[in-house]
Amino acid sequence: MHSGIFRARQVFVFIFFLLSLTLLLARLFFLQALQHHFYFKIANEEHIVSVELRPKRGTIFDRNMRPLAVNLNRDSIYANPREIKDKARTAKILSIALNLKEDFVIEKLSKDKGFVWIKRKITTKESLRLKKLNLAGVGFIEESKRFYPNTTLACHLLGLVNIDNKGLEGIEAIYDNYLKGQGGWLIATQDAKRKLLKSYQEEFLTPKNGYNLVLTIDEVIQNIAEREAYKMYDKYHAKGASIIVMDPKNGDILAFANFPNFDLNDPSKRSPESIRDRAVNDFFEPGSVFKIVTASTAIEENAVNLNDKFDCENGAWKIGKRILHDHMPHGILTFREVIEKSSNIGTVKVASRFGAAKMYKYIQAFGFCEKTGIDLPGEVVGMNRPLSKWTSTSMLAIPMGQEVTTTAIQLARAISVIADNGFLVKPRVVKSIIDEDGETIKEFPLEVTRKVISPKTAAKMRGLLMGVVESGTGRKAKMEEFTAGGKTGTAQKVEPSGVYSHNRFIASFIGFAPAAKPALAVVVCVDEPYPVYFGGDVAAPVFKNVMDQSLKYLNIEEKAVAAK
Repeated sequence: MHSGIFRARQVFVFIFFLLSLTLLLARLFFLQALQHHFYFKIANEEHIVSVELRPKRGTIFDRNMRPLAVNLNRDSIYANPREIKDKARTAKILSIALNLKEDFVIEKLSKDKGFVWIKRKITTKESLRLKKLNLAGVGFIEESKRFYPNTTLACHLLGLVNIDNKGLEGIEAIYDNYLKGQGGWLIATQDAKRKLLKSYQEEFLTPKNGYNLVLTIDEVIQNIAEREAYKMYDKYHAKGASIIVMDPKNGDILAFANFPNFDLNDPSKRSPESIRDRAVNDFFEPGSVFKIVTASTAIEENAVNLNDKFDCENGAWKIGKRILHDHMPHGILTFREVIEKSSNIGTVKVASRFGAAKMYKYIQAFGFCEKTGIDLPGEVVGMNRPLSKWTSTSMLAIPMGQEVTTTAIQLARAISVIADNGFLVKPRVVKSIIDEDGETIKEFPLEVTRKVISPKTAAKMRGLLMGVVESGTGRKAKMEEFTAGGKTGTAQKVEPSGVYSHNRFIASFIGFAPAAKPALAVVVCVDEPYPVYFGGDVAAPVFKNVMDQSLKYLNIEEKAVAAK
């Protein structure tokens, strides 16, 4: 009896283990065969990760290969909230170490995620401090941060990038497709603590670094221009100022300065006034600097001879209901003297010899009705009415620079027409694009838009404008070692009511040197200088300083006197 019971128990145990084994084998078959792909995917997600490899953004150089925008390696801080037990304590430590608001960090750590950014591209000091703390659930990823070694230099031209190194402003934005490069991916295995195992890493897609830009800007001349612009801006309590230095032969911009400016490495502190690129974004009535167009038209159309005489009405000329004024009274002046002394009355009488149609034709030819095409964002044209919308009094205003608007970059191109024997060139700020090995990817050759005036007219104009500097309103632009030609401008700004202001002005000077064979053209514009506001007093001395220092730096020598 007992043996029968014992045998029954053995059979029961055997059947139980057999059924258990069968169930285990069935479960194993289910997991290994039927659910293989599902669990393999989960395992991979836990241990196999893909990491984005960010490319190195291209460097921006000046024309002599001095770096203006580079990249630095910086740590970025991330956290895995699921691994952080004491979130309040960790948030407090991170907020103090990284100078962040504690509520902001707590919000980040409260998310049910395996990865959140805490702060990207931190300073070396912050990184060293945090690494010593060795906080659980907090990690470091090395990223590339854009850095501008000259801080404020050429800030409006260079522009900015965002935290992901995408160009937002300036040439950083215009040439972003060349600079940004192409990202890659890394397939890697991580351990139980989610640390990447270097022995099990493989690049799935190799990142391609961005191309480098070589600018036309010369860092030395840019420093000269910015130093002189700041002195002028500060001395005359100006609202703003711009200086452009250009090679009139090929359109290369050697300096491009605006004030107020800002620190490229700390753009969060810039003011609304400092953001605007005044040289291409602001338009204004040019005033007397525009007389170069009137004078060039008169000579090109054979409307005057240099010694033709004009009655300048002792400073006040009544035409219908309008009285035209000069800044000081003049009697009989030759055409040459009309330009040298910047007589409004004389200039309008000169323009009456060729008429509105030709005036408009040359305004267009000099490029005042179109963008220059400079490779910078936000360029404006101004507001220049078609001939059909000119009024009966337009020819009393336009020849002397009213009822027409321009930008500083348009003035640079216009004065370069006279400096370069009558040809209108396209200004440029990028010379070439090169790769990491220095091989040229793309070049930007000289672009001549059109012929505006004859070389003979350009030579006569250089002689006239040399007279402005030698004995006219631009005497404060005269240099000891170089001859120069140029034109002063003092333009009244228009009040909201539509009338011309008596206390808000744009002071300007445009010119070139050496006078016979110009190597550089310089434009100086000052917005609302105070208390002095005449272009000959405010802008002409700045032209002198910038031009003199730049020519000496370039080892330019005076070789001949200007054509008369």
